[in-house]
Amino acid sequence: MQNNTSNILPPTSSIKACLFDLDGVLVDTAVYHYKAWKRLANTMGFDFTEEQNEQLKGVSRVESLNKILAWGGVDKTDAEKEELATLKNSWYVDMITKMTPAEVLPGTVDFLTAIHKAGYKLALGSASKNSGIILEKTELAHFFDEIVDGNMVTKSKPDPEVFLKGAELLGFKPDECVVFEDAVAGVEAAKRGGMKAIGIGEKNILTQADVVVSGLDKLTVKDLEEL
Repeated sequence: MQNNTSNILPPTSSIKACLFDLDGVLVDTAVYHYKAWKRLANTMGFDFTEEQNEQLKGVSRVESLNKILAWGGVDKTDAEKEELATLKNSWYVDMITKMTPAEVLPGTVDFLTAIHKAGYKLALGSASKNSGIILEKTELAHFFDEIVDGNMVTKSKPDPEVFLKGAELLGFKPDECVVFEDAVAGVEAAKRGGMKAIGIGEKNILTQADVVVSGLDKLTVKDLEEL
């Protein structure tokens, strides 16, 4: 969805565009992924822990399933894997279609509003194939000039494809972009793509990020100008 920015001057800093991961940065859908994957694991006779779920941050659905099957010591054919991934996704989609704007993480709307007014271009860069539904239900879609998700890329983070695609669509070079990420693989993807990275989480985990904060509520336009 395109923003009407004709009356907004471009930012004066070297950073011109902001690329956002979705899960864990703008909204927290990890609990829904966890519930769906746990339900799937239980149907195959083994359990799936929250600690294991943390290892799936930023990982594609297919790769996530492969990890879970390995943890459970279960072998499946490619056709069976496809059926399982589709089943998990149907449970997940059923849950996220009930999401509301109340589930947007603290400070998100204020920060997106501020950087939009300051002239930055915004794109989503998410591995999720359901990002459109989530943005619609949480009423965040209108903030983004471009949306790049799992339906548009073939390589998972830490490959930088999703962010490079976002930069290309926005019309900026990688060194004019900053990525907001909560996953180690996502931060690595940003750095491999030649972009700045702001980590959302803990400094001792997101060690490659240029800046680490606990959430978007801790950031201002000035922080982007100082990158």
